[in-house]
Amino acid sequence: MAAYVRSVICLVSRERPAFLTRETGVIVACKRYVRGLRRKPVRVVFPDNEADTAEKARPQPRPSEQHVKKGKKEDAKVTQAAAEHLEESGSVETKSNAQSAVKHAHVFVAKDQVDGLRFERAFPGDKRLARLVSVARSRTFREHQGKILLEGRRLICDALDAGANPQIVFFSTVDRLRELPLDKLRRATLVKVKFENIKIWSDLVAPQGVIAIFSCPDPSRLNFAKAGHSVPLTLICDNIRDPGNLGTMLRCAAAAGCHNVLLTKGCVDAWQPKVLRAAMGAHFRLPIYPNLDWNGVENHLPKSVTVHVADSSCGPDRSGETQDLQVNVSHKPFKAGEYGWVNTRRDRSNMNCEDSDSDSDSDSEHEGLSLPRVDAKLYHESWAENPTALVIGGETHGLSLEAVQLAEKTDGHRLFIPVVPAVDSLNSAMAASILLFEGRKQLLKLMQTSERKWKSKAKGQFS
Repeated sequence: MAAYVRSVICLVSRERPAFLTRETGVIVACKRYVRGLRRKPVRVVFPDNEADTAEKARPQPRPSEQHVKKGKKEDAKVTQAAAEHLEESGSVETKSNAQSAVKHAHVFVAKDQVDGLRFERAFPGDKRLARLVSVARSRTFREHQGKILLEGRRLICDALDAGANPQIVFFSTVDRLRELPLDKLRRATLVKVKFENIKIWSDLVAPQGVIAIFSCPDPSRLNFAKAGHSVPLTLICDNIRDPGNLGTMLRCAAAAGCHNVLLTKGCVDAWQPKVLRAAMGAHFRLPIYPNLDWNGVENHLPKSVTVHVADSSCGPDRSGETQDLQVNVSHKPFKAGEYGWVNTRRDRSNMNCEDSDSDSDSDSEHEGLSLPRVDAKLYHESWAENPTALVIGGETHGLSLEAVQLAEKTDGHRLFIPVVPAVDSLNSAMAASILLFEGRKQLLKLMQTSERKWKSKAKGQFS
């Protein structure tokens, strides 16, 4: 008996279990679907031959449940009919809901637009700002790639008004972008970045939240609004190495109404950020031609020009020399080493050097080199003629020898600003401002005199 029981238990354990539904009395074999039921209890998939059996095995809803479902369906039909009726009758509430829906849809679509101008949002890890700012800060990359960096609303607006070509604009808020003329930014790429990123790459203590990359503008293609107020006066910057001085001189030239500004190869880059900040938009108010040799300088000057040079040290005893200048005594030194206002080294780019000698030979050669004979004048005396050019040398290296030769060639003068004996000399930017405004006053007076003569002559002919 015990052996029979064991055999029955083994047989039952080997057979797959089945369950019996009490309501229908249909037996459904679980087979391998028990494991699937344990994994996914939401749905049980049956074989094709057992699908009908499973449908029959489903418990039918009770009469009360059927009544509830029918009631819900009827309520839904009534609600739908009421909505259709309100829609046909033009209900105000339906219209307001539709308008609100349209507004929400419009806001969703135009969230990356400002007055119809689309912009991008910088994604995390976007390095465009860092890459372009680092490139624009290097003079080598600026010259090779032809890109400049402008920061601040005023400088960017001046560039856009002059007709400069913007490439990409980084801004922190939409309000900062609206401060710019949006109609001139249609072709530029607009990128919204965090203010923290702009603060990292900005040179300003208090950044304005706007940085733009422009193509390096061509002075001959820019639109200068105040060109009609200019006078025939040209500023030539010779060996100006300090960015602050060069920017201030450009600002003074724009304020004095100079016709153009010429920069020699020894000057600092005019598109350096420090020069741009010191110039306060002067780059877009008058033509500036940088990186010129002296042949290029002469090509940008009119044929009947008179070139004058600013002389900051007319001799070791300036008090006695000032007295001589007041009686119009001309100082004509014979050696370059006697005065410190001229750099005796010529521009090597214009010379064909065969073999370089020793330093002692070159020094003795420069000491024996005679300077051009250029008369000296006080700055307030009459020296500005139509047209006129003024050469300002750097404080460290002074004037180039080519500048003095050009002054001698055009019958120019050495302009001297007298100061008290205890003061060494004036800053080059301050000297430039004094001489430029003095030249403007003399040129305007000359133009008014010639205009009066022409009017009187015309009246005499017609009378």
